[in-house]
Amino acid sequence: MRGAVLSHRLRWPPIAATAIVLGVAALVALPLVSLLRIAAIGDADIWPHLIAYVLPAAAMQTVLLLAGVAAVTTVAGAGSAWLVTTFRFPGRDALLWLLPLPLAIPTYIAAYVYVDILDAAGPVQTALRGLFGWSAAQDYWFPPIRSLGGAILIIGFVLYPYVYLAARAMFQTQCAIFIDAARAVGAAPWRLMRDITLPLARPALAIGVALALLETLNDIGASEYLGIQTLTLSVFTTWLNRGSLPGAAQIALSMLTLVAALIAFEIYARRRQRYQGAIQDSRLTAPIRLHGIRAWLATLACTVPVAFGFLIPAGFLVRETVMRGLVSGFDPALLRHSATTVMLAACATAVVLLLGLAAAVAQRLIRRRFVAACVAFATLGYAIPGTVLALGLLSPLVAADDTINWLSQRLTGASVGLVVAGSSVAVIVAYSVRFLAISIGFMQAGLSRVAIELDEVARLCGAGPMRLVSSVHLPLLRPALWGAALLVFVDCLKELPMTLLLRPLNTETLSTYIYQFATRGNFEEGALAALLIIAVGILPVMRIVRLAETRPADPAELR
Repeated sequence: MRGAVLSHRLRWPPIAATAIVLGVAALVALPLVSLLRIAAIGDADIWPHLIAYVLPAAAMQTVLLLAGVAAVTTVAGAGSAWLVTTFRFPGRDALLWLLPLPLAIPTYIAAYVYVDILDAAGPVQTALRGLFGWSAAQDYWFPPIRSLGGAILIIGFVLYPYVYLAARAMFQTQCAIFIDAARAVGAAPWRLMRDITLPLARPALAIGVALALLETLNDIGASEYLGIQTLTLSVFTTWLNRGSLPGAAQIALSMLTLVAALIAFEIYARRRQRYQGAIQDSRLTAPIRLHGIRAWLATLACTVPVAFGFLIPAGFLVRETVMRGLVSGFDPALLRHSATTVMLAACATAVVLLLGLAAAVAQRLIRRRFVAACVAFATLGYAIPGTVLALGLLSPLVAADDTINWLSQRLTGASVGLVVAGSSVAVIVAYSVRFLAISIGFMQAGLSRVAIELDEVARLCGAGPMRLVSSVHLPLLRPALWGAALLVFVDCLKELPMTLLLRPLNTETLSTYIYQFATRGNFEEGALAALLIIAVGILPVMRIVRLAETRPADPAELR
């Protein structure tokens, strides 16, 4: 029977599957090749200025920002994950659901909120002046929120759930034999953390930190609003403000070296995952119940990141929405912008799910290194900052328009204009390239739980590839499809850099609607739009929490 299965497998044409993975990989390759071509053109006038005045400061600011965010996310994420996994204390059950919620808040919204709260005219400094009788900001010192330190704290407290979820999943599944044996000989919890828990969880922590840093590199709204001249912001300003596309491409290439370093860091962290899996058993270590002051200190330590990452920003937005009457005085334009946002996100989600499913199934059917390498390359789109990706997509999109216009001229004698680059199609393509990794990751994780014997039985019964996918794979992949759809939809909903650069004229999404208010200095008027983004973003976060609490989660699925 095994021979029959193998001979039947050989009759399956690999051409279609190989073409699919080549096409998916080309989606990521095209913007990178385009970026190299644009950078090679050079800009003799602006490049000396960039080297002398822009790149050194921007590179230093970027590196310091990444280092600071890595420290904050590691301490807040790993520390809170260790506390809720190792101990029982007041509020722990609620905190298990609250700790991941900052993922629903975009970094730029958190930056807008904290500037309003902590700036000289904000409620905190106003209250201090009233309390102590200070007449002006010059009478006292207050740490500036528009600073590198402010950016590190704000971005770190929003992105720490990447580390928290990865660490929580690993802490839950660590070998109970080691921990129970250490407890039996009287090892203190902090000693267990230092000598057993953290060393075993180091790969998961590195993956979580790498994901948080990739999101930091993608940010443009928060860094611009807080006055931090990062490499991402330099690409944006060089392209739009200075009108130098080659100069922006050259800065973008320098950014990709940082991205490559982060990817190498993640791959290095994964090198011992098999060893970790081999030492795990099915038992979960029983949490230790804390009493007295230690219990309340643990509650406080886990509440701080939740408060700064979610409760304060969300509470401020609710307050501003109510006080300004944004619901009763609903802006009709917001309804139109919301519909545009949902349409773009829904279209991109459908495209991403289709491509991700096709790539993952093709890799399962055609087990060759070349196919696996193409699929792995296609997931690199998530690692490319949105500003860089938008810049790289510009030429391919214009080339597509040129081809369409050439065909239209030959067939009808008239051109149709910018059908791709000048429409919402450009935004959907950019979303699809960047978030394809999420779909592929979920599909691969879902297919890994589908026994290969089911495929072989279907093949013996004469089922073709389409019948196999529709009758066997799709029903079993339904949870993975929903999970990927939720995450991709919300990521598209709050995406700012690519939308700003590629949206058609007179087109606004919720993120750009909020950005317009922020640039005019009245962000509060966009509080309702920000709440809409957060409310929708909570749904996939809740799903992730539920899955993580019912089964060990693969940190790679967080993408």
